[in-house]
Amino acid sequence: MRYLIREKLIRLGEDSTIMNEAGQPILEVDGKVFSLHDRLVVRDMNGNEVAGVHRRLIALRPTYEITRGGQEVAEVRKHLISPFVDRFTIDIPGPNDLEVTGSIFEHEFTIAQGGQVVATVSKRWFSLTDTYGVDIAPGQDDMLILASVLALDLAEDRERENRDG
Repeated sequence: MRYLIREKLIRLGEDSTIMNEAGQPILEVDGKVFSLHDRLVVRDMNGNEVAGVHRRLIALRPTYEITRGGQEVAEVRKHLISPFVDRFTIDIPGPNDLEVTGSIFEHEFTIAQGGQVVATVSKRWFSLTDTYGVDIAPGQDDMLILASVLALDLAEDRERENRDG
C-alpha cells in the first residue's frame, strides 16, 4: 500500500496529513509545538488517537518511542556508528526488529526485516517539496511503519536544528 505524507505548509510544529493512494486523507498528524519530548499524535479522521510518537529525553543516542492505546509498541534508535548512510533500528517486541538504511534527510530510505525490504520511503515520486511517499509491502503493520517514519522525520528535524545552530 502506498501512502502520501504531506507536511502542512502553514504549520505550528510537525503537522502533516497522511493520505492513501487515491489521495484521500486518512490520518492527521498533530505535532506538539512546545513539547520538550518532540511529541506527535496521529489521529484518524474522526479525531481518535491511533498512535503517538515521542522522543525519550534520557538516552545515549536519539531514541523515539511509539505508542498505541497508551502502550509502547516500538522504539526507534539511531545507530551510534553509521558512516555514509543513516541507520536506525525499529525495536519491536520479539526477534523481528526492523532496520532502516538510507538518507533520512533526503527522505530516501528503506525499512527491512530479516533482510527483506518491507517499506520504501521516497520524495522522488513527488514534485511537491513537502510531500513524500511510503510504500509498504502487503502483510505489514502499516500503522507501526507510518509512525516509525514520522519518528525518523522528527530525528532528522532535530539533527538539522542541532547542525544549523
